[in-house]
Amino acid sequence: MTSRRQRRRGRVVVGSPAWASFVSAVLALVAGFTSRSAHGQPRDALPTPLDLPAVVQYADTHRAEITAALAEARALAQRPAIVGALPDPMVMLSADHIPVSGMGVDGSLLVQQDFPLSGVLGARRRAAASAAEARRLRAGETVLDVTSEALRAFHMLSGVRRMAAVLDGQVALAEDLTRIATARYAAGVAPQSDVLRADTERRRQATRRAALRGETVAAEAMLNAALGRSGDLPVPALADVPDEPPAPVEALVAEALRARPELASVEATRRQYGSEVEAMRSMYAPMAFIRAGPSTTMSDGPGVMVMVGVSVPIWRSRLAAGVEEARAMGAMADAELRGMRTMIEGEVRAAHGSLDAARVRAAALRDEVEPQAAQTLRATIAAYAAGQAPLVAVIEAAVSLRMTQEERVMVEVELGIARARLGRAVGRFGRGPQP
Repeated sequence: MTSRRQRRRGRVVVGSPAWASFVSAVLALVAGFTSRSAHGQPRDALPTPLDLPAVVQYADTHRAEITAALAEARALAQRPAIVGALPDPMVMLSADHIPVSGMGVDGSLLVQQDFPLSGVLGARRRAAASAAEARRLRAGETVLDVTSEALRAFHMLSGVRRMAAVLDGQVALAEDLTRIATARYAAGVAPQSDVLRADTERRRQATRRAALRGETVAAEAMLNAALGRSGDLPVPALADVPDEPPAPVEALVAEALRARPELASVEATRRQYGSEVEAMRSMYAPMAFIRAGPSTTMSDGPGVMVMVGVSVPIWRSRLAAGVEEARAMGAMADAELRGMRTMIEGEVRAAHGSLDAARVRAAALRDEVEPQAAQTLRATIAAYAAGQAPLVAVIEAAVSLRMTQEERVMVEVELGIARARLGRAVGRFGRGPQP
């Protein structure tokens, strides 16, 4: 009865051999799609187009320097447990008296534990915890530096690729000039020198374009290295960077004084030295020990032995020197904090001014200078084609346009780098440890 139902109308019934074959085929198909997808999207693939947030995120998760800094911070986080623990106890087996006759023995089995009579262990623990916190926060400085390098490499590669587009346009323009000069020479209205001059300019621009391929490879390798990738991996197309005006400088200064990990790190260092002063002062108090355990004597038999003792800290000059050393280091941290606040404020203001200057130059070149240079070139070409201007005027106009376009590319690279420098000064990009 069941077999007839399975064969009825060609249906596949759950539990039948046909159903098992169908499930196996589906699983194999899914596995094939998964394998191809994993092969097509390697772990170190970059999004297309590659934009600034993706650069920040990728560098933040792939640079070995960040991993090393965080590993060191995790290692130092174990120091409080190490320096704040009591010394290991000592087990002592003693034969206090062995008679020559060998008849019996006075002996004991003792356990000794040393411990301070002050809060020195707690102070050491707090000092080590502050030192570990300072190192953890300095890992944020590593994140900022690494991210700034990656953004700088991004803008450098963007500039090289845009320069390639400029030179492509110059090569095409030189080819057009060569054709126009050749046609005028064939018509007998221009000398052969015009053809040679135009062809020389074409060859010059073609040579510059060919040389730029090596610079592109170098810039891609630098970006890959800044992202923590192999230098020979391909780099996708880069996204355009929006030209957003920066926030007011006073707001950025206030943000930097809150966000910069260096300031929080120095604050933690100040706490460390304060705890070290406390630890050195605690050393004026004596150390104590207690020793106890079972014992036996020939006269009284088994019993218990207990011993208590204290150290005598008589070398006061050594302890006083340690206190003064910790105080001096604390004063150094105070001065370093004040100096760092001043430098951070100056760094933010300088980066903000550089960004404003680059934005003004880029806007002028984009909106005024380059359009006028292009219009001049078109008018000069038309005049040359009509026999009203010499070829040298066309070449000069073309050179002027090329120099303007190249200057615009370089200024926009400077603009991107200035924006990255301002972000580094404010402490804005990169995840990093937060205070």
